[in-house]
Amino acid sequence: MPRIRRPLSGHPVMITGAASGIGRSLARSLSRTGSPVAIADIDEAGLKETAAALTGPVLTRVLDVRDAADQLAFADEVRDWLPAPLAAVFNNAGVAVSSSVLDAVAEDDEWLRRINFDGVVNGTRAFLPILVAQDHGVIVNTSSVFGLLGMPNQSAYCAAKFAVRGFTDALRQELRGTGVSAVNVHPGGIRTNIARNARVRKDPEGRGRTHEQMAAEFETLALTTPEKAAEIIRRGVEHGKSRILVGPDAYLFDALARVTPTHYYGVVALLERSLRTREPKGARA
Repeated sequence: MPRIRRPLSGHPVMITGAASGIGRSLARSLSRTGSPVAIADIDEAGLKETAAALTGPVLTRVLDVRDAADQLAFADEVRDWLPAPLAAVFNNAGVAVSSSVLDAVAEDDEWLRRINFDGVVNGTRAFLPILVAQDHGVIVNTSSVFGLLGMPNQSAYCAAKFAVRGFTDALRQELRGTGVSAVNVHPGGIRTNIARNARVRKDPEGRGRTHEQMAAEFETLALTTPEKAAEIIRRGVEHGKSRILVGPDAYLFDALARVTPTHYYGVVALLERSLRTREPKGARA
């Protein structure tokens, strides 16, 4: 099937997880091109900062994406606010947990799952009726490179991101023949606060690192800025892609998933060791 181009500039969009990171950068990028932007996040202070940086019409909503009823209420607010048909829904909110399966804390895994997967499902179910009624628009769901390959000490995160991938791929097939589409986004390492805001009970690798040191190490391994990620995502949606890889590491993970689907971690570990030679700020006590 030919790709359906999805122009976003000047058209209304909705973005969750907009108080920081990729969500904030998407809001800024699209607002600069004239798009009215509806933004939501549980972080009220960060959401206000994002709204203050936007140049065009904006609707803000403090929202816990785990709350399906509140997502439906927000969709009603957006429907009433829309100055034109809704072009895109970015279900982007996400959190992280770092733990081995052996030491996993059930409440931490549940917290992550309800935000990273249930939040995407809730947002899709809330906003999809608007797009279907228009017979136009795109659902853009943020998975991860950890939705392409399973990684040690990231079992909960991988499970949720694989679930987002499967859910979105299934939705895409259901929407065949309509004017609505569904897109999976697979970011690699992005320089956001996700590692600093993660739930970490102890160093899962047994190296005695503090949470701060682990976050600093992640930031050393992260190859892409949120601003660059937002531009890659925007262009991918506009060009009608069904799957958007974000960052050079995303292309590596995708290739490894195809070429060596069971032995990929040896390659990943070598790359990590190479990047760790760039000692992260604060990595030493």
